[in-house]
Amino acid sequence: MNRLQKSLLINAVFSGVSGFILILFYNSTAKVFQLNNNNIFWIIGLILLYFMATIFYEIKKQRKIAVLWIIIQDFLWVFASCIILITNPFQISNTGNIIISVIALIVLFMGLNQFFALKTSCK
Repeated sequence: MNRLQKSLLINAVFSGVSGFILILFYNSTAKVFQLNNNNIFWIIGLILLYFMATIFYEIKKQRKIAVLWIIIQDFLWVFASCIILITNPFQISNTGNIIISVIALIVLFMGLNQFFALKTSCK
């Protein structure tokens, strides 16, 4: 398994675990975030499971454009997290904001790791 495959695998596992947690514990998560609408958490969970599946597919294929799209989606996640943290449009709790920050940093690291792995695999 090369560096790109390993970095994609880390992203897939993290996305999958996060997705399952959000689906299984959407009520508890809504309470931690102090939000009345808990539907968003199982919806995000389902999206993360789909994202995980696409990453697993690309671990084998390693198509440059598809891997680049995965990286872009990671960076979009980080960007959206920053917007939510700055504007706080949903009145998320401090604990929820900390969770968003930590996950955004993890996703940023994974995106950068995948980017550099992709860059070195193309040489």
